[in-house]
Amino acid sequence: MASDDHQTSPVSESGGELPHEDSPPKVGKPKTSAAGVAAVASSMNHIMRTAGPVRGTKALLELNQKDGFDCPSCAWPDPDDHRAQTEFCENGAKAVASEATTRQVTRDFFRKHSVADLLEQSDYWHDQQGRLTEPMVLREGKSHYEAITWDDAFELLGHELNALKSPDDAIFYTSGRASNEAAFLYQLFARHFGTNNLPDCSNMCHESSGTAMSQAVGVGKGTVTLDDLHEADTIICIGQNPGTNHPRMLASLETCVENGGQIIAINPLKEAGLMGFAHPQKLSGMLGRSTSLSSQYLQVKVNGDLALLRGLGKELFERGAVDEEFVATHTQGIDAYRARCEAADWQDITAKSGISKEAIQQLADTVLRGERKLVTCWAMGLTQHRNAVATIREVCNLHLMLGAIGRPGAGLCPVRGHSNVQGDRTVGVFEKMPDWFHDAIDQEFNITSPRKHGYDTVQAILAMHREPGKVFVALGGNFLQATPDTGFTAKALQNCSLTCHISTKLNRSHLVHGKTALILPCLGRSEHDEQNTGPQFVTCENSMGIVHMSRGKLTPTSPDCLSEPDIIARMAAATVGKTEKLDWRWLIGDYDRIRNLIEKIIPGFTPFNKQVRNPGGFYLPNNAKERIWKTASGKAEFSDTELEQIQPAEDRLILQTLRSHDQYNTTIYGMNDRYRGIGMGRRIIFLNPDDMKSRGISPVSLVDITSHWEDGERKAEEFYAIPYDMPVGSAAAYFPEANVLIPVGSTALESNTPTSKSIEVSVQPSS
Repeated sequence: MASDDHQTSPVSESGGELPHEDSPPKVGKPKTSAAGVAAVASSMNHIMRTAGPVRGTKALLELNQKDGFDCPSCAWPDPDDHRAQTEFCENGAKAVASEATTRQVTRDFFRKHSVADLLEQSDYWHDQQGRLTEPMVLREGKSHYEAITWDDAFELLGHELNALKSPDDAIFYTSGRASNEAAFLYQLFARHFGTNNLPDCSNMCHESSGTAMSQAVGVGKGTVTLDDLHEADTIICIGQNPGTNHPRMLASLETCVENGGQIIAINPLKEAGLMGFAHPQKLSGMLGRSTSLSSQYLQVKVNGDLALLRGLGKELFERGAVDEEFVATHTQGIDAYRARCEAADWQDITAKSGISKEAIQQLADTVLRGERKLVTCWAMGLTQHRNAVATIREVCNLHLMLGAIGRPGAGLCPVRGHSNVQGDRTVGVFEKMPDWFHDAIDQEFNITSPRKHGYDTVQAILAMHREPGKVFVALGGNFLQATPDTGFTAKALQNCSLTCHISTKLNRSHLVHGKTALILPCLGRSEHDEQNTGPQFVTCENSMGIVHMSRGKLTPTSPDCLSEPDIIARMAAATVGKTEKLDWRWLIGDYDRIRNLIEKIIPGFTPFNKQVRNPGGFYLPNNAKERIWKTASGKAEFSDTELEQIQPAEDRLILQTLRSHDQYNTTIYGMNDRYRGIGMGRRIIFLNPDDMKSRGISPVSLVDITSHWEDGERKAEEFYAIPYDMPVGSAAAYFPEANVLIPVGSTALESNTPTSKSIEVSVQPSS
């Protein structure tokens, strides 16, 4: 068994899991298409129920408009030209409804509810209570949060930070919803303070993509535009579920199909959003008629993607499909990759992938049709495995051998899951920024910024767990629920001298805290931000490298909420103070001043304030699009990796965590998963019917799940087993409920991303 650091279900004081559900979920037939009238009805229900007809309608009409605010949900780009008045999806509407709610969490709420009481409630219940309205403090030994003034909160935070033995005892975490302006100030504050401890949500999602793509093509972000998807002959969607995670992508997939393109879906589970799309802005969609999307659906085994891609490479070499001119001019290393593919055994490929040779050959037929205009899109289904970087390098290999990058209708498309997670990294939220970035900061601000690499997310958890007394500050997010090994992470947070969360709404991370805890309420993306010089806007970068403005229009939920940039500037002023070159408080009077600093430090933004005021914003430079390779060799690099895959012990399964349709990351909007046919339930494990039968598990019965790792076992008890169309040996469960099963030490090679899609488990009926 594991040590006491790895809690079994249910976790209470350590905050690990939600309370058990009292009754079985409702189970129906999974859907075969996404969106349509049901999505519209769901959107309107959430808006009317939480934000109300006036505030809610105003918010939706401003959502993703050129002079409106950026969706606080996913990072899918908006059209460059015409935008519909309803330029949002169901999940965007849910996110806005959650943020624009008229419900409030006041000091009276915290007087009524102790921290222990709040821990017993579910994440869904926490979200439904409403918006935080004023700063709160939980003092050492107290049971209830109480109100604190902003000045006293910043004084407390500055005192705790300055009392640390070393700046590296501070950890500054960032969520992907922070704006460019907030994120830039945040990392600038951390580096003035003296640390590169800037873990962020990228470490848990697309870090593997950035690592792999930087090695292969010299750019760690996507190389396509929306037009490329529309023009593609083939789009491969691998390891992603757009219907739930980024629904507006479905419109681009539909356009591709209407233009004669074909969509290939590669995913263990049959997902509605990969099979069909009923466009809610078209009459046909509202009448229930959907466009068929995937021409081929390959239900790969969990973690079988590398084997499938290797098989595709082998087939393409056998057909002589290499773009010899492109390869000779722009790449190096193809001979070693060719040798790997030619040496690969078809029986091994099919056994590891779960896909037949004939199906892979059919995939090759599709890829080679037309002008070989290929776009490959992927998300967490590729990035959260031990071999994630190798798998994404294999995606790059295929594009390089076909010359399918840097030309219209072709390229690489890692689909970012959070609205500005890419922008945060661009402006410096990274624990190991390159030397040129530090040199630019030092020159501009006359400081010596720290060069020693800081903690990523997993390293931060281990550091807080190992040594007491650290200060943890989170700019957004729900760190406890987003991270792996929930019981272990809980103890790490409880080991801190101070935990501080900049948040819009109550979440579980506020309740699993250090000796002292602060909650600092901030404005939401949708809310009007007024500073000394007048109304302000912020900026975001989407999945395709477009930087654009976001201007909130709603009346703030509380006059006591501050903007994220304002909070960070005051935090910095209280900790490092005004410097020779930097007056933090002055910057907040006009956010143009922050953007002026960004353009001085980061190439591609100049002239930032002028470009971003163009309707729709501007594209940042992307060298790979121009076939300029910023790699060590100056050319695009093929990789040469062995065909490795997680191999569970006999009678064990490989579990992946995933979202329900009623959630966005750790925010739970409801208890349903409409597309998978689940109602009123979250403690769910999806299993292949044959795996259930062989284990004596009947449908919708309770089971216990045990994960196995080199340091012991972790348990999650009393989950409902649901039969689902998926490969034998594969399993799936919702996060954050299943995060307790993810070992903190199980991470991807090179990127150190938690292996949330590769958890070795055994499943047995509950006693």
